Amino acid sequence: MPKTAVGLFENSNLVDDVVREIEALGLPRKEVRILEEPLSFDVTGVMSFPRLDYEVSLVRELTRIGATEAEAEAYLQGLRRGGALVFATGSDQTVEGAATIMNRHGAVQIEKASGSEPDLPTAGQEIDTPMLDTSILTGRIRQSGGGAAFFVW
Repeated sequence: MPKTAVGLFENSNLVDDVVREIEALGLPRKEVRILEEPLSFDVTGVMSFPRLDYEVSLVRELTRIGATEAEAEAYLQGLRRGGALVFATGSDQTVEGAATIMNRHGAVQIEKASGSEPDLPTAGQEIDTPMLDTSILTGRIRQSGGGAAFFVW
């Protein structure tokens, strides 16, 4: 299963240094991505809402890799304020190294911006059927001490 570290940076000028350091770990450039809000949005038709389409697509992709709706919205808010996202996908060791670099450069802890996760009524109940195939587990891996988040998808 792919593992991705995601870091939100309030200052988009920092991301080039972050990416250079991550690439120095041996992560191929195609596995390290930078995302900033586009300066303009192309209109593709009469009923086109390009900014909305962009934001919906971004939230969908973030939740696909395991971000909660609140986390995806926090990332989106960070981009709206001029920030940038850095994604690094690879093996456990290189992704953890990438997250360390992101945290050292000031990746924002989005939990503070997004509030708490939803309180699900079944969260405290025991599940009778054990999960046999752990390869289908996806989601965010919590790690204290920094803003970069790990997602396994």
